[in-house]
Amino acid sequence: MVVEYVLFSSESKSKKLSDEAASNAIKNLTQELIPYRNLVFQIWNKNDYRVEDYYKIIKHNDPYRLVTNSPGGGGTLGDDKHNKLLDFLTQHTSRHGNHWKRVGEEIKSLITKFNKPVVDDEPARCGTRETEWLGGPKAETSPFDHVIHIYNVWKAGGHASYHHDMFQTGYGTKPIPPSGIPDPDYDQYHKIVLEMFLQIERFK
Repeated sequence: MVVEYVLFSSESKSKKLSDEAASNAIKNLTQELIPYRNLVFQIWNKNDYRVEDYYKIIKHNDPYRLVTNSPGGGGTLGDDKHNKLLDFLTQHTSRHGNHWKRVGEEIKSLITKFNKPVVDDEPARCGTRETEWLGGPKAETSPFDHVIHIYNVWKAGGHASYHHDMFQTGYGTKPIPPSGIPDPDYDQYHKIVLEMFLQIERFK
């Protein structure tokens, strides 16, 4: 299993470390995690502050660590300088409206321009009404919004890391089983999408 280890999230901007403290944190984390080779580092989830600086610190301390960044919210594909620097790309593609129609072009443009792997980070994460209070859609959605979206990511040559609502809404909310443990059979909406992942070789 490969784990995407996020160093900073957009939510942490309100509790921002000083540049010096953040650099030290990156250095220490990188050194401590050297033994764990199944991790890839994502510098930010939805931000691009000091990406080049943090990338250099990581590579100085662990030259073989794969490093990426998510530059912003849905449809933010990042600037050329950072996209050229990173080992692979993990943008959040479009999520609202008919996002499944746009995603193939977004993924293909990144692959063609930068010639490196592209992972659609949390494809169509705002896809259910359960996340409306977190910026999700006000209109009803279908699990096939996700299925078609992810299929078009694969068709364009990209990859996808699916984001289950339960990791967004927290314990005690509807998407989470009473046990608090992820269960593919608990939520029929997500079960449809997860069953597609089980047949990835058939659909890619």
